[in-house]
Amino acid sequence: MTITIAYLYYNLLNLYGENGNIKAIKKTLENLGINVVIKFLDITDKLNFDSYDLVYMGSGTYESLETIIDYLESYKKEIKKFIEKKKFFIVTGNSLDIFGKYILKNNKKIKCLNIFDYFIKIEDINFSDKSLFKSELIDEEIIGFQKRNGLMFENSNYFFDTIDGIGENILESKEGVHYKNFYGTYLIGPFLVRNPFFLIYILKKLILSKDENFSFKDFSLKLEKQAYFNYLNYNYGIIKSE
Repeated sequence: MTITIAYLYYNLLNLYGENGNIKAIKKTLENLGINVVIKFLDITDKLNFDSYDLVYMGSGTYESLETIIDYLESYKKEIKKFIEKKKFFIVTGNSLDIFGKYILKNNKKIKCLNIFDYFIKIEDINFSDKSLFKSELIDEEIIGFQKRNGLMFENSNYFFDTIDGIGENILESKEGVHYKNFYGTYLIGPFLVRNPFFLIYILKKLILSKDENFSFKDFSLKLEKQAYFNYLNYNYGIIKSE
C-alpha cells in the first residue's frame, strides 16, 4: 500500500514546527509497513487533489495566509470535492481560518474559500494558553497549546469540547472544525506527536479507507504515549495509563 500526502505550503505554514506532524504520520505509517509519499508543495506548484490521500496544512502569518488564499481560490471546487469524497484533510493553527467565509481584520473583510460557514475576527490581543479538550472521536483527552488572535464565529461543525483553555472564541466552549474526514484545530505545533491516541485514530481511518482488510500490528508509540500520560498528570492531575 502507498499513501500519498500533500504538505501544502510547507515553507510558509510551519510557524510553530508543524512539520513534526508530517514526520509523525510518515514514521507511524512506515512502522506498519506502508509506503509513504510526501509531496512538499509551495505556491508555485500545481495541485492535483485526485492524487492525494491526505492533505496537511499548518500555521503561518496572516500575510502568508492572504497569499495562500489567492492561490487556493482557483482550487476551491477541487477542495470541496476532495472533502465531500471523504478524503483526509488535517489543518492546525490559523490555516483553519481560510476555509471559512472571510477574515475580518482592521475592519476589512478578507474573502476566504467559503468551504465552511464560519468567519474570523482578528483582535488586537493574543489568546495564548495550554488547552485540554474532549472529543467524541476517542476516549482520551486532547492536549495542546494555542497562540492566536483570531476568533471564530458561526461554526456549525465543532470538533472539541473545551475542558480547560480557549474555545473558538471567548464565549464558546467549543473548538475546531470536523466534517467528514476534515479535521481542523487551532492547536499549534506537533499536535499529532503530543496526541498519539488521536494519531492512531486518524491513521486507522486513513488506512482502512485504502484497504478495509488491512491487518494492523502494534503502532509502536510507547514513548509518545508515556509523554502524553506524564503531561496529563503533571499539568492536570489526571492519572492514566494503557
